[in-house]
Amino acid sequence: MAASIDPERLPRDGAVSANGRSRDGRTPEKQRGPVTLRRNQVQATTTDQRLLDIRGPSDWVHTDPWRVLRIQTEFVEGFGLLAELPRAVSVFGSARTPRDAPDYATGRELGGALAAAGWAVITGGGPGVMEAANRGASEAGGLSVGLGIELPFEQRLNDWVDIGLEFRYFFARKTMFVKYAQAFVILPGGFGTMDELFEALTLVQTRKVNEFPVILLGRDFWEPLVDWLRTSLVPRGLISPEDVDLFHVTDDVAEAVRRIDEAYAARSNQPPVATGDELPGSTDD
Repeated sequence: MAASIDPERLPRDGAVSANGRSRDGRTPEKQRGPVTLRRNQVQATTTDQRLLDIRGPSDWVHTDPWRVLRIQTEFVEGFGLLAELPRAVSVFGSARTPRDAPDYATGRELGGALAAAGWAVITGGGPGVMEAANRGASEAGGLSVGLGIELPFEQRLNDWVDIGLEFRYFFARKTMFVKYAQAFVILPGGFGTMDELFEALTLVQTRKVNEFPVILLGRDFWEPLVDWLRTSLVPRGLISPEDVDLFHVTDDVAEAVRRIDEAYAARSNQPPVATGDELPGSTDD
């Protein structure tokens, strides 16, 4: 039987010119999990994209069980690297925020304030607000963590990350953001930021996580969204009125850090225990 070809190892067609350079003259580079690819090994698609795409020949079905081992590896690497992490806060925000923008300055101030209060800072490890928070934490002498992700375009961990890990799969990375953080602080951002925000709120609403502050930093940006939740979702019964209280909106970095400190001090040291109330049809749902 002929050896099968792993489609994830095939180079990207037309990714580079004959001399191995990208169109702008730089050597193209892409991170795929812990692997660095350069020149004609750079691919146009991501591991997530290939996992979720059902198109192609039927022999792709037989490669999926092997992907389970790769997914398992991502969890093992993440758990192993972050298990000894001190108390930490995950910070989210746009990768497109320029360094001279007010949100970048806020992210940098936040990273420094969290570090000064004894918190490690976890971000997606990219540019923009993520870089700002990592930078602020690093400059303040704190621990700066970056959890990167393979994307269709070139992106690397920013220079202010002290501990970095690159993921292929979003769902493995998302687990690390939640498992090793005691709070989320979310600055203005796009789809990725909104994804993290509403996933965090869903976990809190459904009590998958307990005593977990979610703080939205930047009133001008977030208040229109909060108003929409109150005036559109609540009247239709799509969320409960108290669900709008699952997060806090502020412009004040010091207030954000204080709320995180207070929530951490008030939290129970007892691990969650199944009581039977979690079963479908329980009266407190």
